[in-house]
Amino acid sequence: MHITYLLLGSNLGNSRNYIATALSEIEAKLGIIEKRSSLYQTASWGKYDQPDFLNQVIELKTKLNPQDLLSGILSIEAFIGRKRFEKWGSRIIDIDILLYEDLIIEKTDLSIPHLYLPFRRFCLMPLCEIAPAFIHPRLGKNIQELLLELSDDLFVKKLS
Repeated sequence: MHITYLLLGSNLGNSRNYIATALSEIEAKLGIIEKRSSLYQTASWGKYDQPDFLNQVIELKTKLNPQDLLSGILSIEAFIGRKRFEKWGSRIIDIDILLYEDLIIEKTDLSIPHLYLPFRRFCLMPLCEIAPAFIHPRLGKNIQELLLELSDDLFVKKLS
């Protein structure tokens, strides 16, 4: 089994419901959710004229390799109704692979660790809640250190 960290996000419609559905689908199709962060209300990153997001990070144990995991994630997003119109635009569900063990992968359709992870408070705060000592394989720093060094000051509030 492989350990991976996924970020779930939603800022359209009933975001709590979409995240709950995504969690159920992930457990049914991709692996075992070992840990869940709290839900966080977060400001939009990259495109600021849209509603706040709900975000959550999970630790997933999976038998799937990274490419098959990505395919499963895209299938779950499509099942829930995700449509891709614009980069960083509003969405009913978004599921990103943040980390997959200590792998470094750079492909056109898959980058692990997630390229923007070290720059986003809305990723690092929930990740730090469940995996503060995890070492970023490219940067050699743990998640807590990355959060402390972060310059992103966008709004992130722990909800539950």
